[in-house]
Amino acid sequence: QVQLVESGGGLVQPGGSLRLSCGASGLIFSIYDMEWYRQAPGKQRELVATITTSGATNYADSVKGRFTISRDNAKNTVFLQMNSLTPEDTAVYLCNANIKTHWGVRNDYWGQGTQVTVSS
Repeated sequence: QVQLVESGGGLVQPGGSLRLSCGASGLIFSIYDMEWYRQAPGKQRELVATITTSGATNYADSVKGRFTISRDNAKNTVFLQMNSLTPEDTAVYLCNANIKTHWGVRNDYWGQGTQVTVSS
C-alpha cells in the first residue's frame, strides 16, 4: 500500500558530503513526522533527524551542525544533507514516515535503507 524508497548513498571521503532522498508512494492520505535513522554494524539503530509536518526539526547531538533534514510535502519526499562526513557516519541510513493511508489507517513505514560509507 505504501512504499518508501531511499537513494543517494555511496562512498565518500572524510570531509565530503552526500544528500539522501526518501520518497513515499502509494495510497497516501497524509504524512506526519518523517525521520532518518542509521544503523552501523554491531550497533543499535540510531535516530539521526526528525522533521514535522510544519518543518520543525530535531537532530542527534552527533550530527548537529553537519546534517540538515528537509522535506518536500508536494512530492512526499524527505532529504538528508550530510556535510563534513567522518568514518563514524558510516552506516545504513533508513527513512521512516508516519503515514495515514486513504483507508484511514495510520502507521510507521520504513524504507529499505541506503549504505553510506565514509573512507579514504
